Parts: sequence; C-alpha cells; structure tokens
Amino acid sequence: MRIKRISAAVALTAAGALVISGCAAGGGDNNGDDSGLVEGSSITAAWNQAFYSMNGNTSYGNATANNNINYLTLDGFNYYNNTPELVKNESFGSYEVVSEDPLTVKYTVADGVNWSDGTPVDAADLLLNWAALSRSLDTPDFDPGEYTDPDTGEFTDAFPTDVVYFDSGATKTAGLGLVTKTPKISDDNRSITMIYDQPFVDWELSFPSPLPAHVVGKNALGISDSKEAKDAVIKAIQDDDAAALAPISAFWNSGFNFTKLPDDPELYLASGPYMITDFVADQYITLKANPEYKGDNKPKIEEITVRFIPDPLAAVQALQNGEVDIISPQATADIKTALDALDGITVKTGVEGTYEHVDLQFDQGKNSQNIFSNAKAREAFMKVIPRQEIVDTLIKPIVGEDALLRSSQIFVPGAKGYDESVKENGSSAYADVDIEGAKALLAESGITDTSVCILYAANNPRRVNEFALIQASAAKAGFNVTDCGSNDWGGLLGTPGAYDASLFGWQSTSLGVTNSLPTFQTGGINNLNFYSNAEVDDIVAKLNTEFDADKQIELEKQLDKALWGDFYGVTIFQFPGVTAYSDRVSGIDPSILAPTIFWNAWDWSVTDSGASSGE
Repeated sequence: MRIKRISAAVALTAAGALVISGCAAGGGDNNGDDSGLVEGSSITAAWNQAFYSMNGNTSYGNATANNNINYLTLDGFNYYNNTPELVKNESFGSYEVVSEDPLTVKYTVADGVNWSDGTPVDAADLLLNWAALSRSLDTPDFDPGEYTDPDTGEFTDAFPTDVVYFDSGATKTAGLGLVTKTPKISDDNRSITMIYDQPFVDWELSFPSPLPAHVVGKNALGISDSKEAKDAVIKAIQDDDAAALAPISAFWNSGFNFTKLPDDPELYLASGPYMITDFVADQYITLKANPEYKGDNKPKIEEITVRFIPDPLAAVQALQNGEVDIISPQATADIKTALDALDGITVKTGVEGTYEHVDLQFDQGKNSQNIFSNAKAREAFMKVIPRQEIVDTLIKPIVGEDALLRSSQIFVPGAKGYDESVKENGSSAYADVDIEGAKALLAESGITDTSVCILYAANNPRRVNEFALIQASAAKAGFNVTDCGSNDWGGLLGTPGAYDASLFGWQSTSLGVTNSLPTFQTGGINNLNFYSNAEVDDIVAKLNTEFDADKQIELEKQLDKALWGDFYGVTIFQFPGVTAYSDRVSGIDPSILAPTIFWNAWDWSVTDSGASSGE
C-alpha cells in the first residue's frame, strides 16, 4: 500500500446542503498579492438561508449556509479549486506523511498565522481540533438524543455537565476517529503529529479548519488570559481530564452558535481572509478584510455583505434593483425566465454537486412509533414518490432534456461506475410510481396509522412544490402525508421524532471516495435519520482503507445496492445550477463543490469602486 495525494481522478461522491464535515477551508489563487485590496470597496451577495453557527463540524452546524461564511473566515491546510482539484494552502500551514506504516501525519502552522485578535494559531488549536473530530476522549456510550430540543435541534440546558461529548459525528472507522492516541506536540508549539490506527484512504481530507482553543478555554474553564487558556486546554486533553473536558466539549458544541452579532467579539474570531463585523438576525451578515491575515489569498474587495433571501424570485428582484451584486438561487423555470429578461447581468448555468433526495427516519431506539421502522412501509412509500414527475415538472423547464433522474445514492450521473450501479442497485423499482404495489405493501405491513410527516424548507418554493406532488401521489395509496415544513429545517434534521421523512439536498464538498460515507454509516455526522445496517458499515469500513480505484468502485456499487435494498429512501435529481451577477463585480467563477460561488471570493473585484450596493 502506498499513500497518495487525493486528486481529481477520484470519482465525485455525494455529500453535504447540508455539507459533510471535513472539507478544509481556505484557498484561492491570489498568489500573495499585497496590492489588490481596494479600500472602501464593497459588494453584496445573496444566499437562501441565514447563517447560525461558526462551527460547521457539529451535526447541528454542518450546513451550507454556515460553511459558506466559515470558509471565508476560518483558514485551513487545503482547499478545492473549481477544476476541481485539491490544492495545499501552505500560507496557512503544511502537512506531510512522516510514516506510511503506521500512517503518521504531521501538521504544522506557518509562521505569523494569527487569529484576528492577534493571538497565534498554534498546536493548541490543532490539538483541540483532533480531540473534537476524533472523539477519542468522549464519555463512552453516551447518547445525546434525549437532550436535543425538538424545535431547534440544539442541545438543551438539561445536557449533563459531567459528560465529555464532542458533537462531531466521528466514528472509529474513518477520519480522525482512527487516531485514538493523543497526538504529540512539537517543542515550538506549532505542530502536532498524528498516528492512525490503520490506513485511511482520504487522510488528506481529515483535518478541517480549527476553532480558537483560547476562546474555548476562556469560556469553558473561566480563564481570562489567552495563553493560560490554551495551556489549560492542552493539559486537559493530554491528561484526559474529564472534569475539564466536559465543559470544553460543551462549549465547542454550542458556544459558536449565534443568529445575530454576539456581544463578545471573541466568539467570531477569524483566521482567514475575512472576518465578521456585523450580523443582523435573518437579514444579513457582513464580512470585512481581516487585517491580521497574512496568507496568499488576500482579498481585493474590502467588505462583502451576504443578504439572506430565501425566495429565489426575490433574489432576482434584488439583483435587478441593484440591492445585491451576486445571486446563486435555487434554479426554477421562473428564475430562468426572470434572469433572461435582465440587462447588464451575466448568467452562468451548469450542474451542481448537489442532489435532491427523500430520506426516511428509522427507529434505532430513537422514535419507536415511527412508521418507517417497518420495512414494508418504507418500500411502499418509496413507490409513491413521483420522481420522474418532479423532474419533468420542476427541472426540465430549466435545463431541458439534460434534466436527469438520479438513481444512485453513491454515484453522480456521468461518473465512472454510475451506469453499471444503476443497472444493479434496484432503483428501477422506483423509477415510476406504483400505486397498486404500494397499496399491497402497506396492507402487508399491518400499519393502521399511515401518517407521514415530511420535513423540508418551508420558505423554498421548489421544495413546497415537491412536497405537494409527493403528498398527492402518496394519498392515492393510502398514506396521509402531513406538513412538517419549517424555516429551521436544517437544525431539525437530526432530531428524533421531529418528522418521518425529509426532503433536502446533499452538497458535495470533496472528491474523496469516503465523502458520502458519513451519511450512511452508523453514527456518522451526516447520518441524521438514525440509519444502521451491519452490511453497510462493513462496506464503509472496507472503503475507508481501499486505495485501488477499481476496487473502490466495486465496493461503492455494493454499498449502493445495499442502501436501495434496505429501503433507505430515494434520490431524485442532480441540481441545476445558476449564478447571476451584475457588471459591478468580476472574478466570479463558481465551483460544483461547496462553497460554490464563494470558493474564490478573495479574487472578486469591483469594476466600479465608486458605487456600492445596499444592504
């Protein structure tokens, strides 16, 4: 076995809008140009969901709306450009394999890298990142489910104060979950060295941007001095001190969640090219060039405001009125028509790395009354979802005959292995609606209460239309589909009993072969519907250590077939993408991977610096 860099040759796999944890932040192509910033320059972009957490590595905060902002404010060791290919971000730090057997990786922060309060980024931040993302120090067998607020998805005040629990979704078979031994810190306090228990194929994607250890230490342990707080965090981790680690983990989980600008500026410190300077709940968040940032990706625009506009037609109207400069709304036929009518607007379209799907919430001891603890009920419901009608009605008007029904949980249409997998995975049974088949299965299930409450984004017009189509079709087979739509749908996805089925999109963040696995693996960070299957876990474990590309595809095909055979849920379509921007701004070059339009925001420039868009 030989350890290799991740490259674009690895097949794109599906993951997280929600977004899968582990995508490193930072990156771009500004080549260290110090002269590019135009003082006083500003633009406004629009996004369809409000920011709510600077910690995108928790099950609660792992959402595109958060990670777009975190990508610009929290720097990291590597990033994807829009080729897409993985690029090392050596102005933040470096990493190297120092041994292949056992796999040993050393991460080093570059000289002069600081948080926006001037505190150095160092080994304390890296060590805390390991503790959180490996969960090696967690209290064994603790289940946080009963301490989750069913209305928001956040942990409640009843959460035990003596429990060590980092809500990163790490498992013992992947990523930093395979690094169970506490890493060594270098003498200069800038490096940590991690030893994997076994090889991991996507090791290069395992270490996302760290959060400030001194802020965690101050708030969790009541320490006022930054250095003392860092030292206390290091000591707690190295000593496996549960009494100190319990409040540290609790603050890491929830301390960086906020829906307006916090009174304490340390809660939104930045290490990346931009930092948060203003945030009004449900309206906008403003980022300004970070004066402490010394990396290669220095921005050209001093201030970027991101307005939250859930309605895509309202986003188009804001663009037309000059209130925003860049939009990337969810594409619909109405959006395409509206954009085609605008003058002075550049429109880019294409396929996104996001796919629509319906997941069914399993029992697994979380919700014993859930209808989908019954396999026949799951199979019956999958037969009534009008997948092709959704594509024909809502997607074809945008992209024409290029609109495709996606029929794989693992492979992206057009990727190597997709066609072969679709022929074998059993998805053909759900290509067309089968009302009579669903009726028969429902009768066999013995279920008398056929209510199915579907969670989706209530402020998203396309999802509203999809829900209506599913509701009407399911009623023909005897299902009573009810509305669990919510503007806070993202935080509710992992909440037991909050819904029976969910309708949303997973957005790809990397080309790693293991990218989608945390969605299906027992206890994975993206496993929000409590799914568990020993066969699936076994295949996932094999994929985590398989470096041969052909063997990877064979295992992925097995995984795809197992998921369809277990009636996990259905995939529907790959997202059509649309980005539109005014002639005030240049440098917009979207990527199919998250964070899509924002991946090179430091390369954006204002073509007319004398004008500025409104908030």
